[in-house]
Amino acid sequence: MNTADLEQKLSLTRLAGAGAERELDGCYCGDLLSWVMGRAGEANIWITVMGNVNSIAVAKLADIGCIILCEGSHLDEDAKKQADINGIPVFSSEIPAYPLALMIKDFYAGEL
Repeated sequence: MNTADLEQKLSLTRLAGAGAERELDGCYCGDLLSWVMGRAGEANIWITVMGNVNSIAVAKLADIGCIILCEGSHLDEDAKKQADINGIPVFSSEIPAYPLALMIKDFYAGEL
């Protein structure tokens, strides 16, 4: 699965990283940046409510595949600029983290 597939299947709104497509492998949910940095896997989909520039820095350091801001969280302007510069796809969804993670699991299983 790649970011374009994820965007289409889950009806996500792309907020940053236009044209930056990546293969994705797994999913991590969390908002504590130090935990995400140490535990999220390379190319993971990261589900969070943290839409600030620090999140983009963590995504870059951990080589995260993309970020989904859940529950309608917003991406601030500095974060958008950094995501675009670093080619990090950032999406938005109104869905809470847990149901969104279940949808991603179903997508990986071929049920979506």
